[in-house]
Amino acid sequence: MSTQSHSSSESQSYYVPSQSRWPLLASIALFLIAYGAGSLMNAMSANSGGGVGLTLLLLGALIMGLVLTGWFGHVIDESQAGLYSDQMDRSFRWGMSWFIFSEVMFFAAFFGTLFYVRTLAVPWLGGEGEKGVSNMLWQNFEATWPLMQTPDMEAFPGPEGLIDPWHLPLLNTLLLVSSSITVTIAHKALKQNRRPAVTLWLTITVLLGAAFLVFQVMEYVEAYNELGLTLQAGIYGATFFILTGFHGMHVTLGAFMLLIILLRVMRGHFSPQSHFGFEAVCWYWHFVDVVWIGLFLFVYIL
Repeated sequence: MSTQSHSSSESQSYYVPSQSRWPLLASIALFLIAYGAGSLMNAMSANSGGGVGLTLLLLGALIMGLVLTGWFGHVIDESQAGLYSDQMDRSFRWGMSWFIFSEVMFFAAFFGTLFYVRTLAVPWLGGEGEKGVSNMLWQNFEATWPLMQTPDMEAFPGPEGLIDPWHLPLLNTLLLVSSSITVTIAHKALKQNRRPAVTLWLTITVLLGAAFLVFQVMEYVEAYNELGLTLQAGIYGATFFILTGFHGMHVTLGAFMLLIILLRVMRGHFSPQSHFGFEAVCWYWHFVDVVWIGLFLFVYIL
């Protein structure tokens, strides 16, 4: 049973959560997702279809969705019941801060891979640098970036064209930057207890995030169908889709979080003094925005 204990001065309290089944269920879901995804990729490599891997992946995703719904709903109920103290607020802030830091390291690894490939590996294959002897493998290979002609064009044909950064990518950049502004306005309105303004600006933020995802899908369709830019289009295609794809997943998650916060605002949750759930989503959305600016510069333009 949940309990609440008091300090010696009885001026502060700390919340001791009850035993929960959610962490165990989340671990099972993560295992099924990881195992299912690995099995699915192996099956696809062997051209044997999705098989059991796809089933396990979908089952894990379904369980994870139920876990997140139930777990977050439980936390919301506890928060609305006034069970959380300043100590719990600090715990949530530290937890969200470390989570975003882990996400920074996640994307830093992929940006690091892009840097390594562009500045070191590709020039080495072209005969440059201290490891330029690698050029002996493909002596006619010319090192350029973006890599339109791969060393082995038969196995990994390069893309036929590149995404124009000054159309859909630029539009998506404007959408995300605008959404960071609108969510900041909504946060300020919440601090001033102007709830209609919070609802308005948060709704606009959700719509901007949804528009970003729609244009991202349009860009992928163009890349695959018209430009030959796929995951198999050499190292450029792989890095392009890994970076933009994972970012798209984070935007999807962020937009979903914003929608949940919007529904909570409409139900009268949060106050000018206590609204860390709102703040946490704002932090995450700003992080997603900053990552996209890095992608726009280093993947599309430079």
